[in-house]
Amino acid sequence: ELHGTYPAILDDAIVGESARNLFADANKMLDTIVAEKWLTARGVVGLWPCARDGDDVVIHLAEEERHVTFSFLRQQIRKSRDRANMCLADFISPDGDWMGGFAVGIHGIDPHIARFRAAHDDYQDILLKALADRFAEAFAERLHQHVRTNLWGYAPGEQLTNEALIREEYRGIRPAPGYPACPDHSHKPMLFELLKAGDTTGLTLTESFAMLPTAAVSGFYFGHPDSEYFGVARIGQDQLEDYAQRRGVDLETATRWLRPNLD
Repeated sequence: ELHGTYPAILDDAIVGESARNLFADANKMLDTIVAEKWLTARGVVGLWPCARDGDDVVIHLAEEERHVTFSFLRQQIRKSRDRANMCLADFISPDGDWMGGFAVGIHGIDPHIARFRAAHDDYQDILLKALADRFAEAFAERLHQHVRTNLWGYAPGEQLTNEALIREEYRGIRPAPGYPACPDHSHKPMLFELLKAGDTTGLTLTESFAMLPTAAVSGFYFGHPDSEYFGVARIGQDQLEDYAQRRGVDLETATRWLRPNLD
């Protein structure tokens, strides 16, 4: 592994040469991917009317005459008096609001990986997977920008440099199921069903909620001006039991879903 930040790492006294070689190899493969159209990016966005109900967000699907509820977790951390324990539902108004979702994936990697493996070329195998992952993340970032400025349009005048985008100096967040603010991967089937992600993006989920192809990103959109990323961290037995009840599952299932937040 090479530790450092770009572009400074390219001139690092210890790992600079290795970093420059890797950078050159990655750019060469990137040029080939684009020129020969190895990969295809597919994505979908959904925006839905909703309202907060406690720590739940209830999405209203008027045309289908039904609603979908996403249950979120709240931090249970001892903090100073002026700092609240946060929950993603806090960024949704109980009087009516909007929430979004997305799923993106990079397709076409398999035949090239098979070719590299047949040639026992582990380096090219790893490099292509890394680039595909970067494509997925870049697509998710670009799509979020398009949502903010056009599709949802709550930040129509946003004009940020690439550096400012990397520092996330924009309004809104896109937390993903399985990440610190939303650690429960089991939200993905509901999200995929809302987005019709299988039909629109070709993405599928395994029994353990992993996405296929693996170069993929999915998550929620929150547009509240004060929305920010945070980590739920450890939760107590009381919230575990409440969460199981809200999700309509037994305690054993909820424990399995949230094991990392209980240990």
